[in-house]
Amino acid sequence: MRLGCVASTEQKPTYLSTLMTNLRQDAVEIWNAGVDAVRAAALIHREVTVERELLMIGSHQWNRCDFDRIIVVGAGKAGTAMTTGLLESLCDWLPVTGWVNVPQGTEVTVPQGTEVTVPQGTEVTNAEDGQPPNGLVRLHAARPAGVNEPTTQGVFGTEQIIEMVSHAGPRDLCIALISGGGSALLPAPVSGVTLSDKLEVTRFLSAAGADITELNTVRKHLSSIKGGGLLAACQAGEMITLVLSDVLGDPLDLIASGPTVIDSSTSTQALQTLQQYDPDRTLPDSVYETLDQQSHAEPDSVAGCPHTSIVIGNNALAVDEAGIVAEQRGYNHVMQSARQCEGAAEDVGQKLAEMTVHMLRADPATHRNDCLITGGEPTVKLAPVAIRGLGGRNQQLVLSAYRALLQCGLSNREWERLCLLSGGTDGEDGPTDAAGAILDAEVHQKASKQALNVDDFLQRNDAYRFFEQAGGLLKTGPTGTNVCDVRVVVIAPLP
Repeated sequence: MRLGCVASTEQKPTYLSTLMTNLRQDAVEIWNAGVDAVRAAALIHREVTVERELLMIGSHQWNRCDFDRIIVVGAGKAGTAMTTGLLESLCDWLPVTGWVNVPQGTEVTVPQGTEVTVPQGTEVTNAEDGQPPNGLVRLHAARPAGVNEPTTQGVFGTEQIIEMVSHAGPRDLCIALISGGGSALLPAPVSGVTLSDKLEVTRFLSAAGADITELNTVRKHLSSIKGGGLLAACQAGEMITLVLSDVLGDPLDLIASGPTVIDSSTSTQALQTLQQYDPDRTLPDSVYETLDQQSHAEPDSVAGCPHTSIVIGNNALAVDEAGIVAEQRGYNHVMQSARQCEGAAEDVGQKLAEMTVHMLRADPATHRNDCLITGGEPTVKLAPVAIRGLGGRNQQLVLSAYRALLQCGLSNREWERLCLLSGGTDGEDGPTDAAGAILDAEVHQKASKQALNVDDFLQRNDAYRFFEQAGGLLKTGPTGTNVCDVRVVVIAPLP
């Protein structure tokens, strides 16, 4: 399946209209290349190989004679693709069983126009009927599509995962598959905290603009599986964690809140985060009481079984591949993948607009076909519920960039020479069915014709409806991967 946008690409028999269409196609294809480079199944195939008695993953290897069985567990938006890729790579090296929590609708990743096929050894289900039989890895729908929040189905699936690893034996090899979105798909509240309490905390911090480090620091200390809890429960002879990173800089203890990694944060730090965003302590008392008790108790030691963590893909890989395709298409390109949280989406959009104008107005003798590719993940502080619209961080970023470009007084010719795109590599931008948004002359013309008020849409976090009316939504459906966001700016030379 090739990814695309729902904006119109109607062909018109003029040079400038053809130029605009080609720019949009180039931007989308460059972005597509970045997403394709981090498709989970292909990454697993690249990293996991079997040669007779040896299982090799990256630079590590394991001997078949040391184990009798493989237990596959995990969670994330890429869970299905990682699982199917792993089973294909393992083939019949050892018997396999397992349980992986995935979003509903992604239990099987299928290209458009093809028949649904499930690789041998997988079982697609969302039924609450206990452990799968040996020889099957259950793909469990742990939350509804488009709702990146913990659910009772997620709790049930997490309990099954914990039970499975806690009953493992010394001749079992446990392989954990972890990808972005795993925090919401692995809900297991600590004693004294309910699922609704955790959900309230998550919603509150997200709406307040907390970044992923702050959010996951709190979530880890309200969970029995995050922050190394899965590792501590595992009684297998050894655990291997394969990670598709959705956190900038690839900190293993933050990706999906680090279920198989010894936690580097403390409950005191979690309390400090809550104090910053909730100084009046409006969140449930149970949350504060639990964290207070933890901060005064002796820290738990996470022993668990011997373990190895391997990052198989990240944002930098997506940006690099997008750059290769940009070069193949004749663009002079610059690439940058952020290593830490970038701050507010509005600020990132403003900076992207400034760089776009710089490329537009650079010396044409040295700057012709220019392309800027960046990766990262900004935050959005949400408007009050009473006025809040619909959108996601990528749509908010592109709309902020549009506002900044409007203030620069671009000529019609300059508008026709640019295209700017930002999209989440998972195909989900906030609580919407869009991956992000695209901005070019056609979107600008439609927005101007309808006199859409950019500031109003931005203040209400209603970027989705802005781009819906202006024809700039980028829609892909779930991609089966998740490595933050990729942005592409392409600039055409002067005719």
